[in-house]
Amino acid sequence: MAKTKNLSNGNGVAHGPAKLQQELEENIFLFVPNLIGYFRVVLAIASLYYMPLHPRTCSALYSVSCLLDALDGYAARAFNQSTKFGAVLDMVTDRCTTACLLVFLASAFPRWSIVFQGLISLDLASHYMHMYATLSMGGAGMSHKKVDESRSWILKMYYSNNKVLFTFCALNELFFIALYLLSFSSPLLSPSLLQPSPSSLHPGSPAAPKPSLLFTSPWSAGAMEMARANKMDSTVPWILAAISFPVMAGKQFINVVQLIKASKWLAEGDRLERKRLGLPQRKKSS
Repeated sequence: MAKTKNLSNGNGVAHGPAKLQQELEENIFLFVPNLIGYFRVVLAIASLYYMPLHPRTCSALYSVSCLLDALDGYAARAFNQSTKFGAVLDMVTDRCTTACLLVFLASAFPRWSIVFQGLISLDLASHYMHMYATLSMGGAGMSHKKVDESRSWILKMYYSNNKVLFTFCALNELFFIALYLLSFSSPLLSPSLLQPSPSSLHPGSPAAPKPSLLFTSPWSAGAMEMARANKMDSTVPWILAAISFPVMAGKQFINVVQLIKASKWLAEGDRLERKRLGLPQRKKSS
């Protein structure tokens, strides 16, 4: 009778095991690595807010968000909290933040906009194709980071070694951050940053109104041009760009390999499926 009393309420309805199961159910969304992922998203959004006018603040926020990409993986292993949701959140955050930065670079360097548009397309297409091929051909429980060496030793080396993966991703982002800083500091890349010849007009005269009267909105295109002419020194960004460029180029090559291998894997599955269905059907000879 005592056992029955513990499992029932005043109405005699058993609820003990159900309540215990509810208490033991884990909240995946509150796992430590996922909380770090949410913080990365907040930092990324904050960096985008400051991106048009405050290069130093934007770069700091963006860099911290990228560096936390390594911390969430470490937390997932340390707390045994690796989840598919966390892996997708991590990948989506990386793809979106990089795409947003490249969109800004396309507007800062209009003549090279097609290059940045191509990099966005390659990044999104290669990762989507790779993820879809892994889920479709490898099974729902297979991670996109588990690559068979027979398919691609390059992708195997890239995904299986966390240090290699982090180095490529970090220096890839570093190159784009360096370009972003150069858009504010290098007249070589941005001729509009060259200072015009000194004017004989005085700021108080009607012919030379205050900048605040010309650019009433701090988020206007004119205000962004004024911010980009804030005399940042371009030495450090040039050094960072030179150091990270080879790795960035290697990362794009890996994206191409990833896209090709995923396409071939999907086509292989299509051939097997068509063979199973007896396709193509041969026409009967009369």
